[in-house]
Amino acid sequence: MEEQVVLISENDEVLGLMDKMQAHENGILHRAFSVFLFNDQGEVLLQKRAAEKYHSPNQWTNAVCSHPRVNETYLEAAQRRLKEELGIEGMELTPRFHFIYKADVGGNLWEHELDHVFTGTYNGDFTLNAEEVSEVRFITMEALDQEMHSNPENFTEWFKIILGEYKDRL
Repeated sequence: MEEQVVLISENDEVLGLMDKMQAHENGILHRAFSVFLFNDQGEVLLQKRAAEKYHSPNQWTNAVCSHPRVNETYLEAAQRRLKEELGIEGMELTPRFHFIYKADVGGNLWEHELDHVFTGTYNGDFTLNAEEVSEVRFITMEALDQEMHSNPENFTEWFKIILGEYKDRL
């Protein structure tokens, strides 16, 4: 069964459920979250999406981004995906802000999301889920800015938006 997303109003009122692919094909507003992880040196963790992903394959993005399931909080969903994608369990996360964005991710697919952004600190090991993530790395914000400026095609569209919001708000 296709994973479903929670459709919402701009005020985060639940309107219903829809298959994830259908919501992305039609650009319908749904719940999402993004996690930024930093190490003790202040470097941000990037993950490279697996080559098999149906959109934005082989592109770099933030540590984890996905969708809460029905009756799951944004925080619970973020912790679930940290475990599923990176093998990180029991991660303490801090909610930072939320905002709505819409991004064309190619292939006639859209991300239209109310995105809750979390941060955390992590210095441990990773157990990558190869179906989701091909590699991870830490990078300074300065080096990330340079790399994004030089090679924007190497990064997901939503990461570019979320990173900008992160810098503006924190």
